[in-house]
Amino acid sequence: MRRSAAARRSAGSGLAHLYRNTLAIGAGLALGLFSSWLALERGHGFGAITAGPWTGWPRTGADDADPYARAVAARTGELALGSAEGLTFLARGDSAGRTFDRRCDYTIHSPVPVARFWTLSILDQHGQTIAGGQRQGFTSGEIIRFAPGPFTITVSREVRPGNWLPVSGDGGFELMLRLYDTPLSANAQSIGEGAMPRIERGECRT
Repeated sequence: MRRSAAARRSAGSGLAHLYRNTLAIGAGLALGLFSSWLALERGHGFGAITAGPWTGWPRTGADDADPYARAVAARTGELALGSAEGLTFLARGDSAGRTFDRRCDYTIHSPVPVARFWTLSILDQHGQTIAGGQRQGFTSGEIIRFAPGPFTITVSREVRPGNWLPVSGDGGFELMLRLYDTPLSANAQSIGEGAMPRIERGECRT
């Protein structure tokens, strides 16, 4: 028996409705997966604080850290600082907002927030140590300072006098600043840009 026109229209409407729902569910799943990947690949969870080119995640090492922060720590193997121990900040570009390029020279200018001890390390764009066997960073105890206390650190392929942090290869990189036993760790809701090191890009080579 041939179905009536009304029945055919009803069936077509139901299929269209099912199709739209399937598309909506698929888009939602894709967006959720992308958001999760972005949080794991480029961050350390929620509650980030930003000051100039630097971004920190104070809750990463807390007992009640969110699932994204815990997943990042598990993926990278990074030993997060506890909330009472200090803070970690990452920079993936200079103070003008340009992504780091290993073909370019960069100058990192003090100050560094008050801390009992700090380290500055250079990593590849995936957060891993750059191969090559050269110096990978500085500590606050070995920095050469200008009287009465300011300092600069140069990141460059070419040898530089003073505090030189060598970089080799191609692509981008990251800078990781870790502050140990700092007053910020107990009250890190925000931080002024002027309290963090400024990063200037210099000459770039092909």
